[in-house]
Amino acid sequence: MEGETRKTVLHAWHAAHGANMAIFASYDMPLWYPAGARAEHLAVLSRAGLFDTSHMAVITVSGRSARSLLQRCFSKDLDACLGPGRAPIAAGRCVYGVFLDIRGHVIDDAIVYQVTEDLYMVVVNAGMGGTIAAHLAANRQGEDPAITDLTDKVGKMDIQGPASARILRGLLQDPEAVLPGMGYFSFKGWFDGKEAGIAPVTLLDGTSVLVSRTGYTGEFGFELYMDIARMVPVWETLLEAGRAFDLIPCGLAARDSLRAGAGLPLSHQDIGHWPFVHNPWLFALAWDKDGKGFSKDFIGAEALLQCREHRYTLPFAGFDPRKINACEDSWVTDMQGIRIGSILTCTTDMAIGRAEGDIISIATAEAAGKKDFAPRGLSCGFVRVEMSLAAGETIILTDGKRRITVEIREEIRPGRTARRAMARML
Repeated sequence: MEGETRKTVLHAWHAAHGANMAIFASYDMPLWYPAGARAEHLAVLSRAGLFDTSHMAVITVSGRSARSLLQRCFSKDLDACLGPGRAPIAAGRCVYGVFLDIRGHVIDDAIVYQVTEDLYMVVVNAGMGGTIAAHLAANRQGEDPAITDLTDKVGKMDIQGPASARILRGLLQDPEAVLPGMGYFSFKGWFDGKEAGIAPVTLLDGTSVLVSRTGYTGEFGFELYMDIARMVPVWETLLEAGRAFDLIPCGLAARDSLRAGAGLPLSHQDIGHWPFVHNPWLFALAWDKDGKGFSKDFIGAEALLQCREHRYTLPFAGFDPRKINACEDSWVTDMQGIRIGSILTCTTDMAIGRAEGDIISIATAEAAGKKDFAPRGLSCGFVRVEMSLAAGETIILTDGKRRITVEIREEIRPGRTARRAMARML
């Protein structure tokens, strides 16, 4: 029912454990727990945090023409998308991209998983399962492939942080068959344990899981998919197993500040109903080897190549923790006070600070010779402005009353661990 507030299966657990709740994409979700958003953010950098992400939507696309349909609708070229050699996607690998309309505007961003030759899983944002399933159905030719919207039928949780693999290892029936050598944007298993030909991944309690080396924090970790009925016991078991590693539950506030510091977009806020050009995430497109055209045709491709959009989406970091809310009553100016654009995201990454002009994080402080570094945090996020600005240029964010100076950056939080080798983390 449109307008109805939804709850994840963990909602009662969140409420019973003192979570501060708020509505996000029609779901009543935890913003933070009693430890607070700052502690949760820092936990993911130093130990581990556990996120309820079962508000995200899962779609399966299955059949002989599943791949060709995704090639038509998804921005990434599945035949040339992995690594510097541009290898094709294969079973056990996944890739990030966007679904565009014919104008080149973003319908939603997504990760596409190849489970088998004829089975793909598409993970999109909360509330977008029906929209993307309908978009795929409208662009298929005939009845094949089958498109199944599994919104609210698949459980999902994310364990993120440097201790994630060590915690997860203690819960897997055969960790040595799962974790060693598992690379970034790879996965193993299947969430219902029924698909023929897929090597199962099973927890000690018998739960079948899909374990994916992905996440939305910029840090090392995993996304776990499972039968929705297994969410509460697995959540509680993970927290208990992680007690020795100081694992804590984390809410959407820490998720937002972590992803912003990592330079990751929030769909329908940092990318959305405008052309997908002039932004930090153009790697999500199917560029050819020359980088001037696309290696395949896909919905929205022609519009992007012909686009004359002159606004730029750029990442920034401030000089202290202060932030300006991103809303209709705030804007961006140049240093002379001339209005040049809007604020898309503005939050505070509590794990970073400035030392002698450079941004360092709690993860890089010792290497920078700042062993006793205690960050106050820096505001960070994305702006959309009327011209291209080089890294290092300063601009002003304001709501008409307060003004903060921020710096255009190529990178915000240094030392991120998402791509770190598994052997190092185990």
